[in-house]
Amino acid sequence: MDKLNGKIVWITGASSGIGEGLTYGLSAKNCKLIISARNVEALEKVKSVCYGRVEILPFDLADFDNAKLYVEKAIAVFGKIDVLILNGGVSQRSLIVETDFSVDKKLVEVDYLGNVALAKAILPHFLHNKNGHFAVVTSLMGKFGSPYRSGYCGAKHALHGFFDVMRMEHQKDGVNVTMICPGFIQTNVAKNALTADGSKQIVDDEATKSGMPVYVFVKRMIRAIEKGKFEAYIGGKETLGVLMKRFFPTLLHYFVIRSKVR
Repeated sequence: MDKLNGKIVWITGASSGIGEGLTYGLSAKNCKLIISARNVEALEKVKSVCYGRVEILPFDLADFDNAKLYVEKAIAVFGKIDVLILNGGVSQRSLIVETDFSVDKKLVEVDYLGNVALAKAILPHFLHNKNGHFAVVTSLMGKFGSPYRSGYCGAKHALHGFFDVMRMEHQKDGVNVTMICPGFIQTNVAKNALTADGSKQIVDDEATKSGMPVYVFVKRMIRAIEKGKFEAYIGGKETLGVLMKRFFPTLLHYFVIRSKVR
């Protein structure tokens, strides 16, 4: 992947957190940006402090039946899209036995199906251009599990399966895929996480509050995209869980269940 300077980039989940930080970081690289989320007012606020061309395309990621329409609107903004950053999603904080199935369903719809629908809808555009890059913000929870996050882990694991195959089938066509796996990052992800009945957790957790600052994460994520990495694990010591899962899965199991993961 060439440097992102001047590229046309579409960012989902851009109203706060990582998406907001990416908007600022890529705006400074003179990218032409399309930013999406449900909250139009928040998107307008993000746009107001950016450099260059930033256009707003509000939509709900769970409205995957209209993914083709949103893709058509996005392409029409600047005439093409070079990079689609799939950042939108929602987390979870509830035990399996207490969680209503409707919560599992929503997590799959937002975190998996919404992203897959957009990817499939924009793929013909990338193939026509013989160039395109999917940057998918998953999670370390897409590589190993943790209590209170069962449905979230399931959806994030599914993203890795789908986009690994996307890369295998279409790298020869100029389509690249970079999976970004954040650890604990200082965002509102815990506050917005779904609880057992589908309501938001509201409160933050210590691991998130003491996590990596968004601006540091964004710099490392942009670097990973520009280098064309297959996967990037970004965070603190929690990233070691990826290696432990591969080489010492039993040790990781006992380490996680004894740690303060909530």
